[in-house]
Amino acid sequence: MGHVFASAVPSATTADGTAHRAPSTGRLVGLDLARGLAIMGMFAAHVGPDPSVGGPVGWLMEVARGRSSALFALLAGFTLVILMGRPRPHTGRAGRQAAGRVLIRAALLMALGYALVLLDTDVDVILSFYGLLFVLALPLYRLSARTLALIALSTALVLPQLLYLLRAAIDGGELADAVVGLDPLARVTGSDGFLELFVTGEYPALTWFPFIVAGMAVARLDLSRRDMPPKLAISGAALAVIGYGGSWLALHLVPGALAGVSAATGGGPAASAWWSDAVGEEFASGHPAWLLVASPHSQTTWSVLGNTGVALAVLAGCLVAVRLAGPRARLLAPLAAVGSISLTVYVAHILAIRLLGSVGGEEWPALPVLLGFAVVAMAAAVLWTRCFRRGPLEHLLHGATRPARWIT
Repeated sequence: MGHVFASAVPSATTADGTAHRAPSTGRLVGLDLARGLAIMGMFAAHVGPDPSVGGPVGWLMEVARGRSSALFALLAGFTLVILMGRPRPHTGRAGRQAAGRVLIRAALLMALGYALVLLDTDVDVILSFYGLLFVLALPLYRLSARTLALIALSTALVLPQLLYLLRAAIDGGELADAVVGLDPLARVTGSDGFLELFVTGEYPALTWFPFIVAGMAVARLDLSRRDMPPKLAISGAALAVIGYGGSWLALHLVPGALAGVSAATGGGPAASAWWSDAVGEEFASGHPAWLLVASPHSQTTWSVLGNTGVALAVLAGCLVAVRLAGPRARLLAPLAAVGSISLTVYVAHILAIRLLGSVGGEEWPALPVLLGFAVVAMAAAVLWTRCFRRGPLEHLLHGATRPARWIT
């Protein structure tokens, strides 16, 4: 995820010598808090109870699925702008060096993502996709918030339809095999290479690009203004209503829509497809009714709009929470600490899943495992950030970008 996994918050030192997030940068502590929430959402999706358990726990597990990744993508766009200069973009040699650092980070994230895939867990590793998204969004870093917002909206309206057509075109397999056979990345990684990253993967760049650009647009706003978080929250709520509400209306008003979605998913519960992955996460190419759903992993315009809205609202809530916490900000510190070293925590949780094996059934009851992951992550993050500025992997990633200083 590029520097979305590194703390963007400068540290200050209190009188007793302990590390403390500077109050003047509360809006950036809010980013760490949002990242921490996204990490917890990923824990819920990967090791938590299945949403079918029902009740409040099942509902929370369902809400976390897909939307946590969307929040990460939006925050990745925000951090891309930080890397490239905020509030004013870097220019000249400084701009070229910053771009070099971003490209190095992107390459390393892609490599790390493919390495984690080799662990053969049930987790759909997102790092390789984020690395590519950083490269794709980099040329936009100098644009204004308004222009970036328009690009995010237009790509959300157009690219999911393009993805649908491309997936339908390659559904037969021969064209996909031909493309993969010519791809050097596919040969090196043993995957479907760029075809997977752009089209066939779990987080295809064609439909995740709008999240990155939306985050860049937010980063170009003056978040120090007290009225900005409420405006973000209102915008997020409006997008969520348009995305999920529009899908609900379409599914119920378009003749045959519910039946078409159910048929496309082998009898999946189409009535909940406007917000839930219970209908299935497989993109139903060749079934136009699928374009009307908004389930978080559906890769449709409705889902992109709805998920972006949720991400904006969560970010706004985190910014407000940090601002209002005041002396009680320490209560938020454990979650913000997780967000400040989120690359390390993300990789560590995949390694832990590989070591533990299945977390279902009687041997590893899911809810205690989820709580254990959360407690251990927060405790370890607090201890680490009291002593070090960056997480272990964040430090290695930062050091690996030093050759960019040679760019003239």
